[in-house]
Amino acid sequence: MLATHLSRAFFKLCHGNHLVYNTCWEDPRLDRQALELGPTDRVLVITSAGCNALDYALDEPERIDTVDVNPRQNALLDLKKAAIRQLDYDEFFALFGRGVASDWASDYARLRGELPPASQEYWDKYGKFFLGEGRRDSFYFRGSAGLFAWFINGYINRYAKIRPEIEQLLAAKTIEEQQEIYHKAVKPAFWGPWIKWFLKRDATLSLLGVPRAQRQQLERYYPGGIAKFIEDSLDTVFSELPIKDNYFWRVYLTGEYTPECCPNYLKPESFARLKAGLVDRVNTHTTTILDHLQAGEQKYSHFILLDHMDWMAENMADVLATQWQAIVDRSDEGAKVLWRSAAMVCEFVDPITVTTGGQQHKLGQLLEYDQDQAEALHKLDRVHTYCSFYIAKLHHAPFASPTAASTATAHTDANPQTAPSDARAESSQDPVSPDALAHTR
Repeated sequence: MLATHLSRAFFKLCHGNHLVYNTCWEDPRLDRQALELGPTDRVLVITSAGCNALDYALDEPERIDTVDVNPRQNALLDLKKAAIRQLDYDEFFALFGRGVASDWASDYARLRGELPPASQEYWDKYGKFFLGEGRRDSFYFRGSAGLFAWFINGYINRYAKIRPEIEQLLAAKTIEEQQEIYHKAVKPAFWGPWIKWFLKRDATLSLLGVPRAQRQQLERYYPGGIAKFIEDSLDTVFSELPIKDNYFWRVYLTGEYTPECCPNYLKPESFARLKAGLVDRVNTHTTTILDHLQAGEQKYSHFILLDHMDWMAENMADVLATQWQAIVDRSDEGAKVLWRSAAMVCEFVDPITVTTGGQQHKLGQLLEYDQDQAEALHKLDRVHTYCSFYIAKLHHAPFASPTAASTATAHTDANPQTAPSDARAESSQDPVSPDALAHTR
């Protein structure tokens, strides 16, 4: 279909040659509770914007390897690492807290020698993101996700005209105060027919790294589709969860953090610990998870897979199975695995067949899900943009009979009572091409 081809082309355009994520959109506070990292642990995580890898480093694991096929994402983490080593705290916070360098040329002269060649090449060209010039005057309005944030802020300022109300909402001290501001002043003005139409477009969601296949999962199984899912998620974020420490939505709605509301790596005490040596435990790799695992001998105690399996399951099921085999081969017994999904019921993992101990088993026989913890943590997710969250221990021998993933599924949506009872594995009716996926995280 023409719409499918256009969607694939635009998704590839957004992701083929661009920085996508300028900040991580997975809540590391949940992850760190689930991971329980210790001094002998070795972690494999998808890089994204690198914020969460630095957050995990504060728990002092032995090693963190970040992997991303998009070299621009690794370039961002490389820049953060270099800045931690070379800048003082105020300079660092200006760069990654405010998103504007007071003197980029001077800062970069000190950072460039710390960067690998590919990252030098990227920031030689795109250091302008930190100059604070033009309409997109913050680093957090750069990259494709940043462009989407800039569009939304333009809508808030010029069409909905609720900037003062947004500021009041972000300054709210109590849930009750949030509820009143949000439901009386913000939501009625923001959530009109135009924004609903805008959020249903493949082109719009491509800016956020959401491919057509992922949108279709929500359209098929979430009552009201993706626009309703986003509306319900925003209702939860702004009227049910405390906003005072929600740095995800603050930076999205303002283009900057504050010292009181920011990721841990931007706080003075955390910055000092990273600078003292913890940052050196974080290593970037521009490759796929599969290639990284197959090329090395490092074993891992923890794997954080974000939501990338959603994208692979629709189009690259054979590669996903091979990746899981590599995970099994390079995992400690009882290694913890975390992932998120746009699927309300993530049924494509447990049926995968892997070999361990010379015998074939379904992953459902090897994965010991902690459904209770996943559900409890997911309800507290400050981002609230995923339908489900999974925490599992990976065993090297069957510990139980095969089970359907639906019995090990976390909290699945902002309004769980509306989840359909017939949710089942999604079919690849209208897939995103593997070529397009090659440029995603």
